[in-house]
Amino acid sequence: MKWLLLALVVCSAVLGDLLQSREMKIAGRDAGKMPGALRVLQLIAQRRYLLLGIFCMAVSFFAFLALVQTEPISFAVPASAGSFVLETLLAKLWLKERLSSRRTLGTLVVLGGILLVAR
Repeated sequence: MKWLLLALVVCSAVLGDLLQSREMKIAGRDAGKMPGALRVLQLIAQRRYLLLGIFCMAVSFFAFLALVQTEPISFAVPASAGSFVLETLLAKLWLKERLSSRRTLGTLVVLGGILLVAR
């Protein structure tokens, strides 16, 4: 059960972050004159993928709560960092972000830490 919950935490966090980033980048290009917080509320109402991203983040949050009910936090937090690795990879492939060698190395270090904790 812990691996299923962990997969749900990671996958929903990754999808939520990617959708949120994509939608906010699009909104940034189309920025209006409305101030920050009001603009975000307007975007949430108008952009269905941003709303889906927020929903995914909520799923991740509640799945994480369920995970820490049954597993030690010393496992749950480092293992859920798998989202950083997956997000970095998908940001490069899907969002076409540029990854520096430092960022790539940092991601590999995080991956190494996850593998140590998972064993």
